[in-house]
Parts: sequence; structure tokens; C-alpha cells
Amino acid sequence: MSVCSLFIGVLDIRLSELISGDIRQWEIFFISRLPRLLAILCTGIGMSVAGLIMQQLCMNKFVSPTTGATISSAQFGILIALLFMPSSTLWGRAIFAFIAAILGTWIFVWFIQRIQFKDVVMVPLVGIMFGNVINGITNYLAYKYEMTQALSSWLVGHFSMVLRGRYEIVYLVVPLVILAFIFANHFNIVGMGKDFSKNLGVPYNFVLFMGLSIAAMITASVVVVVGSISYIGLIVPNLVAMFKGDKIRGTIVDTALFGAIFVLVCDIIGRVVIAPYELPIELIIGILGSIVFIGLLLYRLKNGRKAIRFGKKDTNTTLLKGGAGK
Repeated sequence: MSVCSLFIGVLDIRLSELISGDIRQWEIFFISRLPRLLAILCTGIGMSVAGLIMQQLCMNKFVSPTTGATISSAQFGILIALLFMPSSTLWGRAIFAFIAAILGTWIFVWFIQRIQFKDVVMVPLVGIMFGNVINGITNYLAYKYEMTQALSSWLVGHFSMVLRGRYEIVYLVVPLVILAFIFANHFNIVGMGKDFSKNLGVPYNFVLFMGLSIAAMITASVVVVVGSISYIGLIVPNLVAMFKGDKIRGTIVDTALFGAIFVLVCDIIGRVVIAPYELPIELIIGILGSIVFIGLLLYRLKNGRKAIRFGKKDTNTTLLKGGAGK
């Protein structure tokens, strides 16, 4: 898939001309095609792993950077940077995005920790509503200070503007994913609850905030370079978990690989469908992600009802047997 991605675009790149040393072909390859491929791979890997971490720490399969207000918070941070530091570099905007994404994610988790009945659908709905509030504030400030044009690049995810010299921030995904792999067992333990973590001697609050910070920084680094890309952190970990289970250490590599493949396929579709024009990858992922999300929601709710029904049946059978024995 990576090799195919390198040779798909408005300008034709031929392997024979690259081998022959055509300077123009090599310039296109190194300035545009290779940076785009690396950004795609980092985006797919990073957003998938970020979703996996958030789902484990929040103990909910429908929590992700999309439904946890992380993406909305990162966009808000970028707007703040544009308002107060209009001449800031991409790294300067990234710092604001990191801070806002971490704070927004922490506030979301603080909200859900105070929900008495953590229904499987209730938690992501709280995150979606919280994200909409942040989006409303962001849009209000953007309209008030006439920043909608400047902010539009980060509202819809696309790789068309990825060029050498303005995408390297996304490389932060690599050490952050490695860090997530190192602490994967700690995330598993924390995902089992506060009391369970304390019994095993794992600092619950520290690991929780560290994991959320890793997921938030991964998301912010992607948003700064590519823009908003939804659903990857939601559907990829769920699909992998159906076949590999819920243990992070056992699924993180598969999740990262499948995430990279998924984004590669969507990007190629976006470049081919109406060639030579290009569809934003957010549109392709949004369509596929919405369909898969509805399917996952129905699947989880159906299996949840079955588990509850069978559990009641087993309990009633046990009580009847006990009564008969007496």
C-alpha cells in the first residue's frame, strides 16, 4: 500500500525515470510524495493507538479522541495561538495545541468519573456534547476575530498540504507510541479500576494522567499537521479487539498496523475517485467511520443485552436448584 501511495498523484512519477536520475521526479518524490506517505503512516498509527489508550483507561469502547473532546480541544489551542501569536511558527501552535488537548481530555475524564451510571453510550455522549461546546466557543471566536479562513486548514483533515519542512511535528507520534507500548501493562491494570490498581501497587492517578497525556499529545501533533481526522481512534481498536482481545500489549502492534493500512486505503480512494482532483480524507473516513460506528454500536448493544439476559437466566436457575435442594 505504501508503494502504491508513492506513485499516485496529479503528477506522474515513473520508476524508470527515478532510476535514470530525473531531478524533477526526485524533487517531487522527496518534497511531496515521501513526506505525505510518512504523515499518513504516523497519522494512522498515532490516532489508532491514542484511541486504544483512551478506551482502556476510560473502560469504555466508544471513547476516542473524537468522542473524548481531544480533537476539539487541540483545534481550540491552535485558534488561541493564531489570535495571540499570529506570527508563531508551526511548533509554537503545536505547543498551544498540546496544552489545550491535554487539559480538554483531563476535564472530560473528570466529568465521566463523576457520572454515577456509566452506561456504554452515556460516556461518549458526554464527550460529544463537551466537544460541541468547545467547537461552539472556537467558532464564535473565529467569527468574531475574522479567523475562520486561517482556522479552516485545521477543521478538515487532508494530506494535500503536507510538504517537506512543515510536517515533521508528526514524527512525535513515534516516541509517544513507543512510550505507550512500554507502559501498556500499567494501562491494563488502571483500566480495571482504582481499587484494583492500588492493590497491585500501581499509582492510579499518575498512570491515568500519563496515558491521557500521551493520547492527547499524539492527537494534537496530528491535528497541527493534518487537521481533524475522526473515527480512526474509535473504529480501529474496536475492530482489532474483536479478533485479538482487549489486552493493550497484545493488540497495540496490530492496532497500529491496521490503523496505518486503513488511512492509506482512505487516502488512495480520496486521490483516485475524482482524479485529478482530491477529496479530503476526513470525508472518506467520515463516511466509512460512520457506517462502522453504527455497526459497532448495534453489535455492542446486542451482545450486552444477551449477556444480561443469560446472566439472569443462570441466576434464576441456580436459585431454583438451591430451593429444590432445600
